[in-house]
Amino acid sequence: MTEIATRDTTAPVPANQPIGSSLETWAREAAAISGIAQAIAGTTLAGAYRGKRDEIVAVVLAGHELGLQPMTSLKSIDVIQGQPALRAHAMRGIVQAQGHEVEVVESTPTYCKMRGRRKGSEAWQEVEWDLDRARLLGLLNKDQWKKQPKTMLIARATGEVCRLIASDALHGMPYVAEELESTVHAELVPQQAPLNIAALTAPAPITAPVDTDYTVTRENDETEWEEVESSTDWPEAAQPGAGAVA
Repeated sequence: MTEIATRDTTAPVPANQPIGSSLETWAREAAAISGIAQAIAGTTLAGAYRGKRDEIVAVVLAGHELGLQPMTSLKSIDVIQGQPALRAHAMRGIVQAQGHEVEVVESTPTYCKMRGRRKGSEAWQEVEWDLDRARLLGLLNKDQWKKQPKTMLIARATGEVCRLIASDALHGMPYVAEELESTVHAELVPQQAPLNIAALTAPAPITAPVDTDYTVTRENDETEWEEVESSTDWPEAAQPGAGAVA
């Protein structure tokens, strides 16, 4: 039994049940959740969502689709960059509650290895995260990576292994909150300059051709010209979340 309270979401919808009936059921549930949110919003139990009834409704609805109870949703889901994301412990709980296996094989402040196995499968899927991989993604300068690298490595590995073995259990929340903080789909978010309409509509400037730099090599009194090319080191994208948040 995990710490995540869930309901049964595996029961199939009757084939003769019209789509309208399903939508009506969802609407009734949403109305009920709105009432629950109104009652919760003014309490300290709402945590970061205190006083934010509409956000509570959205979070509880998102958790409801994963089979989470309302209070469990508030403790398990963060909203990052406008989208809900499960915390690592919640993602493991949902996956394990459906009979899949997730294990920590090795965990240190510099390295984490986890493995997972889908229910009914004999093959294990393994993922590894270390500080070198986090450094390539520009994560090590973030506050939580400085304070608790071991926890953050486990969170990253959790998201990756759960997607590998049970993506169907996660639906619209396949990334852990720790992945999405300052990231989208586990890739760095570039800072974009404001859109400049004048610059887009202005005619292209006429520029003189630029000479290409060359190096000269001499061998057997023959001159060979080699064009100098610049190299760019591209950061590794998280797998498979590149391809998952953090």
